[in-house]
Amino acid sequence: MTLIWAAIAVVVTAFEGSVLVIALPAIATDFHANTLTLSDLGSVLAIGTLGALALSTLADRFGRKRLVAIGVAGSSLASLASAFAPSIAILAFIRLFAVCFEVLVVGVVTALIVEEAPPEHRGASVSVIALLSGIGFGIVVFAYPFIAPHWRWLFYAGGLGVMVAPLIWWLLPESKTWQRVHAGRAAGTSEAGPAIGTPRLTGSGLRVLMERPWRRRVLVISAMTALLAVLLEPAGLLYTVYASFVLHWSTVAISILIVVSGIAGAVSYLAGGYLTDRFGRRGPAIALTVATAAATSLSFATGSIGFFVGNVFWSGFASASTPVFGAWSGELFPTRARATAEAAIAVAGALGSIAGLQAVGVLSASTGLGGAIQLGGVAAVAGALLLFLLPETKQQPLPE
Repeated sequence: MTLIWAAIAVVVTAFEGSVLVIALPAIATDFHANTLTLSDLGSVLAIGTLGALALSTLADRFGRKRLVAIGVAGSSLASLASAFAPSIAILAFIRLFAVCFEVLVVGVVTALIVEEAPPEHRGASVSVIALLSGIGFGIVVFAYPFIAPHWRWLFYAGGLGVMVAPLIWWLLPESKTWQRVHAGRAAGTSEAGPAIGTPRLTGSGLRVLMERPWRRRVLVISAMTALLAVLLEPAGLLYTVYASFVLHWSTVAISILIVVSGIAGAVSYLAGGYLTDRFGRRGPAIALTVATAAATSLSFATGSIGFFVGNVFWSGFASASTPVFGAWSGELFPTRARATAEAAIAVAGALGSIAGLQAVGVLSASTGLGGAIQLGGVAAVAGALLLFLLPETKQQPLPE
């Protein structure tokens, strides 16, 4: 039941979150938006991650299932509201809230799956969730060519997710690990103070993350995520714009690329889960991050053939790294702050996203859109090297 309802949650939010990327060329045309405007749009969306950080602290205090349900409801309502946006500024404002709830769902579901999965299969479990989330993305990819350029219809459809949220609230099982730790904290705290050996009841996941050894870990992985986002956020947001306006691809051609890349990504999700459960977290994470940076930069360094091939490899390497980082980040932090840590890492990624998008917006006038995106590859490789500072956690007990 946990896997089923967690999968439904990520499918719904993945559908709603992918509409903007797939339909961005049509949205840009409707609102007469240039590259700088689209970069500003992406920067505004990244700010929504801050809201997810605040909500994720509640998931560490009050449980996983309620916040997953709230996230699905909020994302769906924001999707419905997006369909009525009269300008790109209003659309950006609405999508800011959507990003908040989408990031919340991804982070809390990741924490839930890591906590419920057997230690030897944590990577594989995260890879299954990642693969299932691709269903939501795939629905948009397959549907949009038939309704293009009517992007608002997809946002209308996303609003239907609000009906799923109550079912998730009632039927998604709570994390047994969280319940055990929460019960232990409650039992170990009295007027005389916490019992020896019982995790201290702090009331704040952020406060826990500032303690040793969690502080160093969250700073390192946050820095890596921010540097990687300098490359991947502009590339991920603007690749359909690049294909449409620079390479002059049709909507059908872009959809074919996305389908082929999606197939490569789907296989790679499962491969990444197997890889990390067999060979650990740190080695595969470093190798896949460097490979992702190289493939992404290649996509924008050549013409149509290089763009196609680079995107397929980019999708494969990035997808394979998803279960690696999902399992690793869950194992690096204690249960009483795990959801907060996932959101804090996402906030760091948002800061990197804003830096990358603004840099692309400024540099694209002189280097071109592709050249501006390529420059982020240097930051991504630097981020990968920081991962040497983190410990290996394969099959280790989850810290409480």
